[in-house]
Amino acid sequence: MFIHLDLGWMSHPFPLSSFKLSSEEQLLILRRLGLKQVRWSPGKSDLATDAVPMPALAEAEQVPAPASAEDLARERHKRELAAQREALLQCERQYAEAATAFRELMDLVPKEPTSARDRSVALSRALLDKMLIEGDLNIRLLNEGAGDRGTAHALNVAIIAMLLGRAFGLGREEMLDLGVGALLHDIGKSELAPRFRHRDDGFTSAENQAYQQHVAKGVAVAQQMGVAAAPLLIIAQHHEHADGTGFPQRINADRMSVGARIVALVNRFDGLCNPLLASKSLTPHEALSLLFAQGRSRFDATMLNAFIRMMGVYPPGSAVQLTDDRYALVVAVNSSRPLKPRVLVHDPKVPREEALVVNLEDLPDLGIRRSLKPQQLPRAALDYLSPRSRIAYFFESASVAPPGEMAA
Repeated sequence: MFIHLDLGWMSHPFPLSSFKLSSEEQLLILRRLGLKQVRWSPGKSDLATDAVPMPALAEAEQVPAPASAEDLARERHKRELAAQREALLQCERQYAEAATAFRELMDLVPKEPTSARDRSVALSRALLDKMLIEGDLNIRLLNEGAGDRGTAHALNVAIIAMLLGRAFGLGREEMLDLGVGALLHDIGKSELAPRFRHRDDGFTSAENQAYQQHVAKGVAVAQQMGVAAAPLLIIAQHHEHADGTGFPQRINADRMSVGARIVALVNRFDGLCNPLLASKSLTPHEALSLLFAQGRSRFDATMLNAFIRMMGVYPPGSAVQLTDDRYALVVAVNSSRPLKPRVLVHDPKVPREEALVVNLEDLPDLGIRRSLKPQQLPRAALDYLSPRSRIAYFFESASVAPPGEMAA
């Protein structure tokens, strides 16, 4: 049976809230949740081979005329659109729950530091439980971020860092530590005056030193919380560089922990995509290109290459032009085919709310010609695709991605 759990994402251990029951163990866990009912989708379920046949139609009942090809296509489009919307809605619900959990733990830091630490571990574990599944994960773009910039940044860094840790085959405990360190990497900024919390190119030397203090202050706060050694190292080293040009200790890659090397890279990527001033933001494609061109000495080369493979050459949020000259927005990427993401295509004949996402992996003759800045899009394409000023990411199992595909 394919079922839907009307529960919060952090309220159950399953990777997804909608899935097909496939084992006695799942049934046992389901019973322990204490639910009075679950929703069931017969159309997505495997029917029993010994099902009782339906009784024959009464003579007065008429068999409906066969549906036309046009009706069938319209019905298929409706089903695929509904699946596409449900998949996105599920990701956004899960992201919203994670954002609420993060804000709650941050509120606890000054008054109940050990409770805040426990909440950070619980949130990291909830993310981890959803990631440690068989098969590939898609990284996808969300319509809405976490609201405040600090929460959005913490979640983006934690989610992408943990996905990169997963790609590197880190163990469960290492992944858990990575999640906690990534969530709390900027916790020291809460101890700074607001004007020093975000680095500005116009900072004086003294102002820059004040900004850099967030690392030492973060370590002190994390120690008060009782944070474990591994995530503490991530907080202490998330601004260090592989070539020793970072701060505050100016150590090189050999002295950085694996978790710190991951978070330093992802932190820089998100900072380029989501700066304090939206006018200074780079597209995800530009940010990756800059990291590759200028950051090969600053970051672990193996890690940087794996990060680019995972995010795709055109990460979600990138505006692109396809090889057939249409414009599109990358909305999801599967790391196994980095040049073949899923895209929302500008098609004046299809209302935006009815547009199906195109999976370029299924269309060998269609690809991406180039990446564009949003302002390079024609006005009609810009209004239709609505590129986000703030990039927010989540993940989903590639095996349950919606099957929708617009005609090429």
